[in-house]
Amino acid sequence: MNAMSDSYELRIGVPSVEDFRRLRTDAGLSDKSPEAAALALPNTWFGVVLEHGGRPIGMGRIIGDGGTAFQIVDICVNPAHQGRGLGRRIMAALTGELERRAPATAYVSLIADGPARFLYEKFGFADTAGHGSIGMYRMMGARRTAGGPDGGSAPAETS
Repeated sequence: MNAMSDSYELRIGVPSVEDFRRLRTDAGLSDKSPEAAALALPNTWFGVVLEHGGRPIGMGRIIGDGGTAFQIVDICVNPAHQGRGLGRRIMAALTGELERRAPATAYVSLIADGPARFLYEKFGFADTAGHGSIGMYRMMGARRTAGGPDGGSAPAETS
């Protein structure tokens, strides 16, 4: 580890709601409402915060049911600190905890944005499409589409 990376401290835990929102937006991720962040952060299975000079500049979290399903979320590093292996440090801490505590049959997923996929591949993650699966998502609050639940185009059941 070089002197530059020695000035970074990785601590176990989650950031404050304010720091969580700032870290996400600084790194180009979508903002979350204060209410949503306040609900989410205490439900973290395991999290880390990366600090520089006592100020949070990166984070990562694992959420899940504690036994069968886990998801790695909120991996981010402030752009002014990127390119120093800090994302790798965050991922190493998260995957290390999964290897220590998660059952061998657990399924661990994540969504890779852009070139972050190359970092995640170094930790054993693979594209789901190559394994007969596809990743899917739904944003709550988004307008429902025709044919979807309550979308109006599917026939109503009658009794």
